[in-house]
Amino acid sequence: MNPEIFKAYDIRGVYPDELNEDDAWKIGHATARFLPSLIKGYERGRAESTALCVGRDMRTHSEPLVQALIEGIRSAGVGVIDLGMIDTPQMYFAINFLGTSGGIQVTASHNPAKYNGFKISGKGAIPIGVDTGLKEIKHLATALVHTKGNPTGSLEQRELWPEYKKHVLGSLRPNLRKRKVAIDASNGMAGKAVPLLFAEVPLQVVAINFEHAGKFKHDPDPLKDSSLAQVKATVKREGCAFGVCFDGDADRMILVDENGKTVSCDLLTALLVPYFLEKKPKSAIVYDLRSSRVVMEEIIRYGGTPRRERVGHSHMKKAMRDTHAVFGGELSGHYYYEQNFYADSALMTLVHTLNVLDAGGKSLSELIRPLRRYAGSDEINFKVDNKEAKMEELGRRYSEGQIDHLDGVTVGFKEWWFNCRPSNTEPLLRLNVEAKTEELLKEKLAEIEQMLGAPVQ
Repeated sequence: MNPEIFKAYDIRGVYPDELNEDDAWKIGHATARFLPSLIKGYERGRAESTALCVGRDMRTHSEPLVQALIEGIRSAGVGVIDLGMIDTPQMYFAINFLGTSGGIQVTASHNPAKYNGFKISGKGAIPIGVDTGLKEIKHLATALVHTKGNPTGSLEQRELWPEYKKHVLGSLRPNLRKRKVAIDASNGMAGKAVPLLFAEVPLQVVAINFEHAGKFKHDPDPLKDSSLAQVKATVKREGCAFGVCFDGDADRMILVDENGKTVSCDLLTALLVPYFLEKKPKSAIVYDLRSSRVVMEEIIRYGGTPRRERVGHSHMKKAMRDTHAVFGGELSGHYYYEQNFYADSALMTLVHTLNVLDAGGKSLSELIRPLRRYAGSDEINFKVDNKEAKMEELGRRYSEGQIDHLDGVTVGFKEWWFNCRPSNTEPLLRLNVEAKTEELLKEKLAEIEQMLGAPVQ
């Protein structure tokens, strides 16, 4: 087993060169040995434990990997509830709905088709990352020398689409006005989920890339501008109210307005702030530290408590739980909900967006326009040899600003601010800059680029 497939938040690699069925068996066996041990009252060495949920995405190699994974889990004496081909947020729902000790989703999310992987969640759908158990699972899995064992754990097939549909659509406004919406499923799990969940919702869906053919028409990462080209063109050609592009496992989404203009994720977070604070006044709302200042301003304006947090779903989910936040938004397209066990769901984000549009009585661009108060750079990558030294240099250069080190280095001034943080997996620094005007933004970007070098394209 190649230990490099274990990342900060999940397990991922190229199939079958870096990750194969033997690896899946070992990961299943190791996870089944580790997760039940987290549950109070579990006695090590006993065969009884709460079952694990298992699901998979639409990749051609997800089926053989999930079968090997299941055999590995069962060989540890742990039962399996096989959910079949599902979107990743349905795994979070299933773990809570069925009360299991956790689950594993076989998916490589937004990676190209040659990749696959495993997203592991504990009881309550708490993410299992390098600091919350993945290190221990890696140790157990890499120590296994064979993939043999008697599969004594039970195996049950369950389909939860009706229950999941009720959960996802539970907040939908009654008597919703019909709208034409372009939805790009990126040849991923939204292509299955949207028809099953939204068939009775008053939407005229213009479907893009709903087919599962083992390949992607475009990169299944909606954060890339090239991935949005089809949905933007469709929105303008078909006269849609808005467009949505999902990623491969349907846990992230990017919105475009009726003019085909991208709505950045922090602006959608800001748009949803009053909607959620009306549901739960004075609640905390969590946002990642790359987000526009407009998010904090809207939370304060509507009487909420801003909670600025490190980048990454494990940090966001922990902050949501710690503060009992009603809602959270991340610049990567993840949106988190108290009503969803503090986990993320792109499909529920579509529901809440429909609700806000329905109540607002305006087009999406009109609702977003007052929130476009600042000029932002989007995230820019720089390749550097010594990430820590460069961040320290930035801190010294802008020492007159308000500085914090929650994630990398953030420096704030009245008219502008920036965050520069290290990549977890690459020799890169990631920079976000925001300013009052485009002119000031360009000036400050030029200053910082003199220190960091040319951006990586």
